[in-house]
Amino acid sequence: MIPNILSIAGSDPSGGAGVQADIKAISARGGYAMAALTALTSQNTRGVRAVELVRPETVAAQIDAIRADIRIDAVKIGMLGSAGIVEAVAAALAGLAAPVVLDPVMVAKGGDRLLASEAVSALRDRLLPMAFVVTPNLPEAADLLGEAEATDPEAMAGQAQRLRSLGPEAVLIKGGHLGGGGSPDLLVDAGGARRFDGPRHATANTHGTGCSLSAALACELGHGRPLAEAVARAKSWLSAAIAASGSLSVGHGHGPVHHFHAAEAFSAGRTGEGEVPQD
Repeated sequence: MIPNILSIAGSDPSGGAGVQADIKAISARGGYAMAALTALTSQNTRGVRAVELVRPETVAAQIDAIRADIRIDAVKIGMLGSAGIVEAVAAALAGLAAPVVLDPVMVAKGGDRLLASEAVSALRDRLLPMAFVVTPNLPEAADLLGEAEATDPEAMAGQAQRLRSLGPEAVLIKGGHLGGGGSPDLLVDAGGARRFDGPRHATANTHGTGCSLSAALACELGHGRPLAEAVARAKSWLSAAIAASGSLSVGHGHGPVHHFHAAEAFSAGRTGEGEVPQD
């Protein structure tokens, strides 16, 4: 069965991040993508020029319309923008029996803030307890906890544990900001901690990586996969999408990843990591 995955996030007209990236990631991983828009951004690969938030009532109405008609197998939450939207999303998702992947989008790749400072506490208090898994990078984890950013694996693990104590079933904290030759992520859940290592690719095409990973993870969970397996599959797919991003020519800043690299490899007669498994 093809899972129905709902993305609740902002729009990126350049197609590399936000709802557009989520739809591509979900589609690439074999899901049916749906979307409730929270914001219209004016951005490209070089940065964000303007943000117009959708009214909280309209965000809630989009989710309500989907819930009234369509089975939802998993939810990915990305950019929310304001405390009002956070509250609206929390209320609209109440009682939903589907895993929620919360990607706490706070700052864009170019440094532009995408979540109002006063909305951080609302996100922490209202949505973290509803999440099956939350997927912050190191700056986002520090922002949520009100702490300094972790600079080593031990501090990263401590912050993951403290985030989990705020209510989510699991925390996948992304260690790309640690630097070095790898890209270590750490999953912490009731069973303990598990590290997922990956290569660091020499490319500027990293626009929307957080959006794409969390959307892919939601889709893997929608397929019914156990969390650790879902994380491994989503991370492996994203790593291959980053590695293949050089075949794209999009913009002059932080370019997007190649979401459909597996389809391109298949059409060229190649097979490899990242292809959608057949259920």
